[in-house]
Amino acid sequence: MLDRHLRPLIDPPLNWMGQRLARAGVGANSVTLAGLVLGLLAALAIAGGQYLLALALILGSRLADGLDGAVARATRPSDLGGYFDILADWLFYAAVPLAFVWVDPAGNGLAGAALLAAFYVNSASFFGFAVLAAKQGLTTEARGRKAWYHAGGLLEGSETIAFFALLCLFPAAFVPLAWVFAALCLLTAAGRTATAVRLFVQG
Repeated sequence: MLDRHLRPLIDPPLNWMGQRLARAGVGANSVTLAGLVLGLLAALAIAGGQYLLALALILGSRLADGLDGAVARATRPSDLGGYFDILADWLFYAAVPLAFVWVDPAGNGLAGAALLAAFYVNSASFFGFAVLAAKQGLTTEARGRKAWYHAGGLLEGSETIAFFALLCLFPAAFVPLAWVFAALCLLTAAGRTATAVRLFVQG
């Protein structure tokens, strides 16, 4: 929901940094890999109870996630780079909730499983929409230039980052926060499905 409003604010500095990284010979896929490594280290920090360290690593990971696209735009975007980017994103999105379950399987297990299931349903609606949009030649740059059709919704990348930050700042509140976010994920998937029905019913 917030991504399209934040893009005009964050794209100029990201593009500036991306151009300089590209001139230094840093490739977009290397930045994607760095972001993934930071994200997985954040999950390990959560599993070890180091929540503030995890928050710093998450913010660094998401900075890299924004920079890889900026580097690609400064050089030559590729479909394979887009594939690596989305794969890294979803590995990160799965690793953080799983780390909270690791910390307290008995207390966090059910809420964590529900959250991961909601992520699964939401991502299915996202990628299913992208496939149909590509088939029908639909494009959008409302949330920046992407290698795939980036359908919006109630929850997007910005809200997920904010949610993970809240979990790191208030780890004891994981269970209620996870249930609320899981419900919002399902609402997002339902809204995206309604949009798909409206747009693709004749396809």
